[in-house]
Amino acid sequence: MTDLSFPKLPGGLPDKRQVAVSFSRAAASYDSVAELQRAVGNELLGRLPADRVPARWLDLGCGTGYFSRVLGERFNVSEGLALDIAEGMLNHARPLGGATYFIAGDAERLPLQGASCDLVFSSLAVQWCADFSSVLSEAYRVLKPGGVLAFASLCVGTLYELRDSWRQVDGLVHVNRFREFSTYQQLCADSGLNVISLQSRPHVLHYPDVRSLTHELKALGAHNLNPGRPGGLTGRARIMGLIDAYEQFRQVQGLPATYQVVYAVLEKPL
Repeated sequence: MTDLSFPKLPGGLPDKRQVAVSFSRAAASYDSVAELQRAVGNELLGRLPADRVPARWLDLGCGTGYFSRVLGERFNVSEGLALDIAEGMLNHARPLGGATYFIAGDAERLPLQGASCDLVFSSLAVQWCADFSSVLSEAYRVLKPGGVLAFASLCVGTLYELRDSWRQVDGLVHVNRFREFSTYQQLCADSGLNVISLQSRPHVLHYPDVRSLTHELKALGAHNLNPGRPGGLTGRARIMGLIDAYEQFRQVQGLPATYQVVYAVLEKPL
């Protein structure tokens, strides 16, 4: 069994080196189980200003390059940059095309010139960045005046069913701690970017059983790497305890897994 969590630095923040390794290993299996990622990315695309055609766009945290290819088709006269911290994801994405350049880089320290992009698009990547204020300041730096940052992220409330079920089994941390939505609101307000829209919406997936959910999280690379996690295999008694606890959430459609998704569109002032 597995769960959604990453190792913590002081203050409960993820270790980006382990994030990169985990997602690199998941590159081959990621697209087969990425229903949430597809839905959220498409919703974010629909929130882009309809009258803009960027001369250069950046897919920040491009993963397997799925949305790099979508952006490449949508803005087929534009130059596209696909950037990710996970080399394994870039190796998977590069042969499939979509972007002009594929770049290994960190969202908190972008290897790009200032005022070089008209659009920064980032879907379900920045929640793994420890210093989100740096992500915003870097986006501000690389955007041209009037350029747009559109991002989707996760906040508190994500996978609360799994978290609460594990809490009934043991006292260990099994589900990653995401930022409060109010923190996103404050950081965006302080970024120097104009907030066009910013909201949080739940996205619920359903599974026939707990193992189906945890298998998907592992295939996505979003498994438990917390310091202090139980060593070796999870004992049968604890697995059964988790299953029994999670069954309390069962709905007609199956076992729910709620993702609290943050959608934001911000603009650099002229």
